[in-house]
Amino acid sequence: MVGHTVGSRIVGIGHHQPAKILTNEDLAGIVDTNDEWIRSRVGIRTRHIAGPDEPVDELAAHAAAKALASAGLQATDIDLVVVATSTAVDRSPNMAARVAARLGIPSPAALDLNVVCAGFTHALATADHTLRAGAASRALVVGADEMSAVADWTDRSTCVLVGDGAGAVVVEPCAQGEEPGIGPVLWGSVPEMGDAVRIEGEPARFAQEGQSVYRWATRSLPPLAREACEKAGLEPAELAAVVLHQANLRIIEPLAEKIGAVNAVVARDVVDSGNTSAASVPIALSKLIERGELVSGAPALLFGFGGNLSYAGQVVRCP
Repeated sequence: MVGHTVGSRIVGIGHHQPAKILTNEDLAGIVDTNDEWIRSRVGIRTRHIAGPDEPVDELAAHAAAKALASAGLQATDIDLVVVATSTAVDRSPNMAARVAARLGIPSPAALDLNVVCAGFTHALATADHTLRAGAASRALVVGADEMSAVADWTDRSTCVLVGDGAGAVVVEPCAQGEEPGIGPVLWGSVPEMGDAVRIEGEPARFAQEGQSVYRWATRSLPPLAREACEKAGLEPAELAAVVLHQANLRIIEPLAEKIGAVNAVVARDVVDSGNTSAASVPIALSKLIERGELVSGAPALLFGFGGNLSYAGQVVRCP
């Protein structure tokens, strides 16, 4: 283990999505909807759907392996695995232990974190804090969800939203004198509105009060996102990217505008991937980097929000 450190940084990133793609036209054969209705309301064209032989931990492990390769590291270099998910079926072993077993990580602290759509940004902050405290030396942080498994395929207002996938990053301590690559987290929740987004019942099903969530997100989140920038010592205009939870294009676009990130690339992966819950932020960031839209060291605001009406955001430097 290492001693106390001044900060941490992301050194590798990767994502993985199932091969099967569900189009709006496909959905029109399942539920009363059509391409125009879906695009005009949520901006989604396609989403990736896992098959019965693709469990959440498999998606997570594929993304994690890519993040390790991108960092030039081995499984043996990791001593903390944090998986953000709300669609784990079993209580034990948890997703983190299963990912560690799939990758051959020898003896990590392995914990799952369920903050639904804000899960990845909470998990990233947790890893950052753990490294700062010297309780781990290198962390693998994964957001992975299979929202198709909890979708109500008879409810056209929610089933058109969901997709499956995983995104992962590797986090390590900064060198002495180096600026932290992960800014301070701004996090919280609105417990009295917690049931506005739900995955409840037996079998568990995803449901939400769409209008309530839309109003809360578009009104309350811009000042919180600006505060996350302030904590990192940046003006929103200095951001190279804004990567919000990919809930709905009609939420993402006005939010990005209200934040004031006038020079930033705005992630719009929801168009191709749908809402992948905890996976949405790392998948969207990974794709921007993979396409060369962000250079190493560029500042990006990550901001997750959703279930529990929880939120968490931080500015990170791209690997």
